[in-house]
Amino acid sequence: MDFAKGLYQRFSSLLHELTKFGTIGAVAFVVDTGLYNVFLALGMGPLTSKVAATVVSATFAYLGNRFWTFRHREQSGLGREYFLFFLLNGIALLFGLLTIGFTKYTLHLHDLLSLNIANFVGVGLGTLFRYWSYKKWVFLEATEPIPTELPGVKQDR
Repeated sequence: MDFAKGLYQRFSSLLHELTKFGTIGAVAFVVDTGLYNVFLALGMGPLTSKVAATVVSATFAYLGNRFWTFRHREQSGLGREYFLFFLLNGIALLFGLLTIGFTKYTLHLHDLLSLNIANFVGVGLGTLFRYWSYKKWVFLEATEPIPTELPGVKQDR
């Protein structure tokens, strides 16, 4: 029991952060997949549908992650974060575009099920990349404030 409690205490902040990230990601996935299918039904191509759906779902994900998942992390400027967030989402979008493009244009599978499976695989690969990259470059670790006086050291005034 002490071992489990120790593990929980050691990884609780990571677990908490992953849970929030997963919740935002799940809602963004529903938005992305729903819009992807709506755009396909409206006659847009699969790659155009994916880009349009991703722009909307990524905007939701940015707001959710900035103001909920990673709110405890240092804020390095909304413009910087927003730019990096969408740059990294653009890279992650490539996973989706590659899997959808491969499915439609290489495997010649044009049915809705195949395109949705390709989308799901692309979102999964992109999610792994996004979690790693957001923590590394967008939502930075909070820095500890530097104490103005060191303990045991007399300051000249």
